[in-house]
Amino acid sequence: MSQFKRSLSLQTTIAIVVGGVIGSGIFMKPALMASQLGSPVLLLSVWVVAGIITLFGALSNAELAAMFPQTGGQFVFFQKIYGEGFAFLYGWAAFAVFNTGGNASIAYICSQYTNYFVELPRFSVATEHSFLLHIPWVGNIFPLENIGVKALTICIILLLTFISYRSVQYGGALQRVFTLLKVIAIVLLIGGVLSSGKGSVHNIFTAMPSAPHGWDLLSAYVAAIAGAFWAYDGWNNITFVAGEVKDPQRNIPKSLFAGLSFCILIYALINLAYIYVLPIDRLAASSFVASDAAKVAWGTMGGSVIALIVIISTFGTTNANVLATARVSFAMGRENRWFSWAGKVQPKYQTPGNALWLNAIWTVLLIVSGSFDMLTDMLIFVSWFFYGMSALGVLILRMRMKDTPRFYKVWGYPIVPLVFVSFTAFFLCYTLYKDIHNYQNGTAPIINALLGILITGIGIPVYFFSKKRKG
Repeated sequence: MSQFKRSLSLQTTIAIVVGGVIGSGIFMKPALMASQLGSPVLLLSVWVVAGIITLFGALSNAELAAMFPQTGGQFVFFQKIYGEGFAFLYGWAAFAVFNTGGNASIAYICSQYTNYFVELPRFSVATEHSFLLHIPWVGNIFPLENIGVKALTICIILLLTFISYRSVQYGGALQRVFTLLKVIAIVLLIGGVLSSGKGSVHNIFTAMPSAPHGWDLLSAYVAAIAGAFWAYDGWNNITFVAGEVKDPQRNIPKSLFAGLSFCILIYALINLAYIYVLPIDRLAASSFVASDAAKVAWGTMGGSVIALIVIISTFGTTNANVLATARVSFAMGRENRWFSWAGKVQPKYQTPGNALWLNAIWTVLLIVSGSFDMLTDMLIFVSWFFYGMSALGVLILRMRMKDTPRFYKVWGYPIVPLVFVSFTAFFLCYTLYKDIHNYQNGTAPIINALLGILITGIGIPVYFFSKKRKG
């Protein structure tokens, strides 16, 4: 049976972590978070707290990745901890929505910002709305809407899929280049804004008069942390390619710690730069905080600078996601007869070629339908459930497999995984409560968390009908 080559170096794995995490969130979320909190100090603290919690989850997963350094990441972990059925549910949800939908969403943002330099074609409003698909209890989607942006998004997905199909080394090399460009651009942005002399240190300590207090502050803080979590997502990409990493027992924990620590620092500094040039009320009202901050520092050319940084950032993130997420579909194909085609190694290039193209086809369908944002919103709840179950698995295996050699043990055990599991449980309960509350008040058309559970639950009958026959 063909196997993958372990060709990804420590430098490449760090690039996959950093490149997978830093996408568009840091350019889009701070304004909403500022409006929720009303305090620059609290805004900065959210990015640090969310980063530390994410790091706790990543280091917990690193212990599992070091124990089971195989392609597929959490799918493999769940097989060992909870069995094939639970692993399939994860693989199903990952393929159907949050991996492929996430790839579509990030690539779409890359295409949108290309419009800043090159106007992409689109149909008239009448033509765009002449064809619609109605989804009961959800709403209407328009496949012809923003056709130029969608076409470029499809091209990006297909190009990056082709590169990863031909060679893991090519995909890894491209990731190193774009992560380096991304880091340089963001560091220059931070340095340029902070050294511009056009801001005020006073902004950091001046809160809005309407800033929430008491229980309202707790609610606002949790909501803001949810936005930060979205910006930190993508760290688990490296576990998906564990079977192709050189010396995985050492390099995966190192890459997660180094990569996420760097992301926490960058996120804190870039928010500090925003606050330095934008008072908190102006920051909260900004439709695009990064652009507004750059314009204060550099004038009208600031918009072009930000657009270019977002294009570089999201292109690199899309490459990291395409490279990594197909490995989950590959691992699922190894265990399930309906997906067995996806579980084959491309003999010439030694890549998960079929899984890459399967993910690409489904991603393209999501792009054409325009439904990926809706689907990823619904599955945020479910993806965090699986993150929590991974960390819980560390505690379970420490009891069940006491004598199994562990090349890496999570620092601060059992406190680190316990903190992550406890916070995840709180976050899930709070999210479900808020979804139901918003639905009852008429401020949300659906209960995202419950719909996410329903879509994942569809995988249960699929699993039993498609389970690969043994022997």
